[in-house]
Amino acid sequence: MRALLTTFSWQELRHHPWRNAAAVLAVMLGVALAFSVQLINASALDEFSSAVRSVNGQPDLEVRAVQGSFDEAVFARLAQHPQVTLASPVLEFQALALSGERQVPMRVIGIDALALPTIAPALMPQPGKNAGRFAVLAPGHVFLNAAARSVLGLPSEAVEGRAETVQLRTGGAWQRVEAAGHVAASGAALAVMDIAAAQDLFDKVGQLSRVDLRLAPGTDRAAFIASLQRSPGWPAGLQFAEPGDAAERVSNLSRAYRVNLTVLALVALFTGAFLVFSVLALSVAKRAQQFALLGVLGLTPRERLRLVLVESFVLGLIGSGAGLALGTALAAFALRVLGGDLGGGYFEGVAPTLHWSSGSALLYGGLGVLAALVGGWWPARAAQALPEAQTLKGLGAAPVQSKSHWLALGLIAASAGLANLPAVGGIPVAAYLSVGCLLVGGITALPWLIALLYDRIAPAFAQRVLPMLAIERARRMRGTAAVAVSGVVASLSLAVALTVMVASFRDSVTRWLDVVLPADLYLRATSSGRSGNSGTQSSSDTATFSPAFVQALAQLPGVERTGTLRTRSLQLDPSQPAVTLIARSLQGGAAQALPLVGPALPVPAGQVGIYVSEPMVELYGAKPGALFAPLSNALGTSGAAPAAFFVAGVWRDYARQFGAITIDARDFERLTGEREVSDVSLWLAPGASEGAVQAAVRELAARRGSAASDSSIEISSVGQIRAISLRIFDRSFAVTYWLQAVAIAIGLFGIAASFSAQVLARRKEFGLLAHLGFTRRQVLAVVAGEGAAWTAIGAVAGLVLGLAVSVVLVKVVNPQSFHWTMDLLVPWMRLLALCGAVVVAGTVTAWLAGRAAAGKDAVLAVKEDW
Repeated sequence: MRALLTTFSWQELRHHPWRNAAAVLAVMLGVALAFSVQLINASALDEFSSAVRSVNGQPDLEVRAVQGSFDEAVFARLAQHPQVTLASPVLEFQALALSGERQVPMRVIGIDALALPTIAPALMPQPGKNAGRFAVLAPGHVFLNAAARSVLGLPSEAVEGRAETVQLRTGGAWQRVEAAGHVAASGAALAVMDIAAAQDLFDKVGQLSRVDLRLAPGTDRAAFIASLQRSPGWPAGLQFAEPGDAAERVSNLSRAYRVNLTVLALVALFTGAFLVFSVLALSVAKRAQQFALLGVLGLTPRERLRLVLVESFVLGLIGSGAGLALGTALAAFALRVLGGDLGGGYFEGVAPTLHWSSGSALLYGGLGVLAALVGGWWPARAAQALPEAQTLKGLGAAPVQSKSHWLALGLIAASAGLANLPAVGGIPVAAYLSVGCLLVGGITALPWLIALLYDRIAPAFAQRVLPMLAIERARRMRGTAAVAVSGVVASLSLAVALTVMVASFRDSVTRWLDVVLPADLYLRATSSGRSGNSGTQSSSDTATFSPAFVQALAQLPGVERTGTLRTRSLQLDPSQPAVTLIARSLQGGAAQALPLVGPALPVPAGQVGIYVSEPMVELYGAKPGALFAPLSNALGTSGAAPAAFFVAGVWRDYARQFGAITIDARDFERLTGEREVSDVSLWLAPGASEGAVQAAVRELAARRGSAASDSSIEISSVGQIRAISLRIFDRSFAVTYWLQAVAIAIGLFGIAASFSAQVLARRKEFGLLAHLGFTRRQVLAVVAGEGAAWTAIGAVAGLVLGLAVSVVLVKVVNPQSFHWTMDLLVPWMRLLALCGAVVVAGTVTAWLAGRAAAGKDAVLAVKEDW
């Protein structure tokens, strides 16, 4: 076998280096894209998880409030429990820090330095050179991590003898504190200070965010938790979390996005498998008589099979090795330039280092080799089945009745069945398999589709010689045509599917914005940075507008009416990211205020109506017409019967992937007693100037003082919010556009290699046409016509398959991955332009390849024989 590889196979590689290089390039690009996406996501996730672990430490249990903070009396009760050996109180909140004229988000953590070291050593303050011995316990001192010093523009190490002051604010006036040292915790900007000092300075006396517990050896955690929850006077709305829950939340937060991005990256590798198939199939067809001669000389059919498979293995091995190197370089470049965020917003602000994984390299390298072997299997089977005597005589194999359409129908039926299966662990595995079966089934049906279409078209061109020759070759060589265009069909169908999915999603988001943004201006109280999909607490949990300020806004000149909104983060499940509770006015009916999916149900007497977003139905089972007990437990108060929350409807929310609950503002105020709001919407009177109203709002805020100061208000017009939202959407899908382009390029490269090989192998045919009186231009017209005929059928098949795949992506993959739905929109003009470009590219490629063959000496071409 080695001797054949170094002689027989090597000669083929030497004579057709570009054709084989196309297969290697396809595998290389597929492996490089998938491996780089995996490295970027894994590095960002490791960095993010490490930051969470460094802040949360490693307690045995955490006690947290479902929403907001809780009374510090709980800490005293836990610290005195006989099964608790150590209790560490923690106060966390988001704040703003002043860096020159710029406000930057800063997470502030108040800790007990005496209890902290054994639970969360990374948070232990380390006094600097300028700080006193007891600076950790002194009020007005904070300790910054490296990220905080960077965003504040401070040197990486404090300069001896120079005091460093920091201004912080959360909801009220700016507070000036001194940076007295550093902490080792990684991740986003972080300021650590003594918990008592934080409570006093930021008006949070008596409040805690969590208590970390170290239990006595041998303690049964489940029994311990149950005993506390059953004990008299235990506060409602507290939950216990295991140490791994925070890391699990971080992983769950971005898992669907990461998996979908990896699958999209593997599209190029999938297309590469068809290119390997195309290259090797043409290579086997061209060397058929050589394989037959080897068979006569003693090479068995099984050995011919092994030889072609080894050739495909070598192509895959070279492509995978180059792909791993290129993927590593791409990942390192992306991490340095883009950070860890690929557009999803899950790892904003994270600047991870590259974490190279040998396991991932073996996995994706193996996938590249496997793709090449799969692509080489059918050509290898063709080499195995060659009839030696007939092939040596130039007769080829005896025609057999193709049954590929039955296999194709079976795969398409299997695809339909898989598309109806549920997700596995939140990942639509069956849906991905459904897409694979659909693509392979459609490509398997190409010969049948060619016969079906061109058998009906051929009579129309029977009297025109040049089109007739092109059509007849496509009809009678449909197997060869299917091989040549299979890569284009695979890449085009996936490009069509992604184009339809992105267009559908963008159209749904645009119409969703029309419903959720009915006003002209929007005001938001800010005391911390907004979060994207990172799962961090939003600013609206800490900064609010008073009812008096909202009433004053309604009386400003040019303001016709106002609307308000209040949000809260609720940790309903320790293993899931927080959901958002939204209190807003629903006086005009939920159908006007929310983009409902289905009708709103009447709320029974004595119950509180809520409207949940689509993820709440999937993740928490909050189905319309049912009571939602988790919210009753979250909003319950000690000594009072919890309210019964009735799910009156479901609405679309593209802003919060892990769920949101909308409640009427009057019900929220009655249940919680809170009247402050975090967002105000303003409807302007006809003819009112938007700029004048904004100036009046800022003047009012400045006049009202610190409760609603000018710097704590964000004012945005509806046009600005729409533009920003759509820009974020386009950024999120920018990676998919690049992946589409790579897949299409690989497919077109494959058809170029296929036509080049086909045309060069047909020099005798072109010589015969020349002897029959055909001019060089007419021969080129025939070749270009064949290219148009082949790529036209490929474009039709790719369009139909792509539309079918898009239905699976929109109706199955998207809801199972992100738990929201969208309406299907087909951008016909864009798709027709894409298909037209593929047909033109295929025709031009065939014409260029035909020029080389038609330029050969016709007489020598005809005389060329065995």
